[in-house]
Amino acid sequence: MGPETSDDAGVYRIAPDCALVETADIITPLVDDPFTFGRIAAANAISDVYAMGAAPVTAMNLVFFPACSLPAEILREILAGGNSILKDAGVCLVGGHTIEDDELKYGLSVTGLIAPDMIVRNSTARPGDILVLTKPLGTGIISTAIKGEMAPEETIREATRWMTTINREAALLMRECHASAATDVTGFGLIGHASEMARGAGATIRLELAAIPIMEGVTGLVADGMVPAGCYRNRDYYFPRCTCSGISDEKLLPVFDPQTSGGLLIAMGPADAHHFLTESANRGIFSMQIGEVLPKQSQPIVLS
Repeated sequence: MGPETSDDAGVYRIAPDCALVETADIITPLVDDPFTFGRIAAANAISDVYAMGAAPVTAMNLVFFPACSLPAEILREILAGGNSILKDAGVCLVGGHTIEDDELKYGLSVTGLIAPDMIVRNSTARPGDILVLTKPLGTGIISTAIKGEMAPEETIREATRWMTTINREAALLMRECHASAATDVTGFGLIGHASEMARGAGATIRLELAAIPIMEGVTGLVADGMVPAGCYRNRDYYFPRCTCSGISDEKLLPVFDPQTSGGLLIAMGPADAHHFLTESANRGIFSMQIGEVLPKQSQPIVLS
């Protein structure tokens, strides 16, 4: 499985019952604390493996560091933060590479394992499936507000908590509930990744705007103009692929917001979705039903 269907990771079969799941992700700092930045970057990188239904097993650090302007202690803290997430996820750090660069960037290449018949793709949703989201939206908007020194402390804490929450438990439950398709919500925003899911399946996805969870404080930050350029780019590209009417721009922008270490968007049959929602509540996993998969219509996304 390669880049043809915009899946979250590549998959390479190495035996009849085993395949490698491979991905890499690198980000720039979203928060001031280097240890926390490392945790966010690591959680973000391993998320693509979870989105495929696989178990991440090894990782390699990828670091771009301005050694002439930042002390080495910053780098040590970033790597320590990343390694703390890997330990939580049971992932073995096996190496990496560091180069000097003008701008600080950090991420990881990650390898996971899966049985080929257990792969969860983003292109195999079925009409009648229910859509579930496992994290609220808003990290891109909040990160912009952090850079602009406009984000309240409680909002920063909430966004940090979500960005450092790994998707392991949601992915395990997704497999138990026989998910028909899944993706993680990252740089293209909820609408972008839902559009890829709809296109791959030859279907239309209806999203109920009022049911989509948004982090506390995001609406106010949008009103204050704390919207990243990537959010506008996503809106400009994907909005023509949406059917909707009478929805204000301020309400729409969060669903185009580029996420870092976002949640899983999962398509399941109605009974499986009910079980997922019930079990997620029992296990302390955040989840919300936000829409459904419909037979193909004129546009891949319907917002209601």
